Amino acid sequence: QNVKLLESAAGELGAITGQKPLITKAKKAIASFKLRQGMPIGTKVTLRSRRMWEFLDRLVTLSLPRIRDFRGVSPKSFDGRGNYTLGLKEQLIFPEIKYDEVASIHGMDITIVTTARTNDEGRALLKHLGMPFRT
Repeated sequence: QNVKLLESAAGELGAITGQKPLITKAKKAIASFKLRQGMPIGTKVTLRSRRMWEFLDRLVTLSLPRIRDFRGVSPKSFDGRGNYTLGLKEQLIFPEIKYDEVASIHGMDITIVTTARTNDEGRALLKHLGMPFRT
């Protein structure tokens, strides 16, 4: 409903990833959410190649350690096919976001799609890349 909020979220996501985000729109109307078909509801970015590796490196080495009371990411968030999804509550953990310029705090989901076929292969791959799993 608030277009400025969505634009600020898109700008912050662009600053974090280094790529222009795509605005996602509602596929169907949901009356209880006051949502019409085609209304803009979120943003997304698909990273590949060099940008993906840079983002993953910054996520593991800089951003995740900045989370308050961080003890590692959950080892149970695999989807059965080796892909890993991680939910973040605020965008302020990324060094590209300036605290003074934030209008509101947004959460985000990060999905890491791997070539692994099983959860164990995916866990071994991400552990080798430096992902700090909880024990």
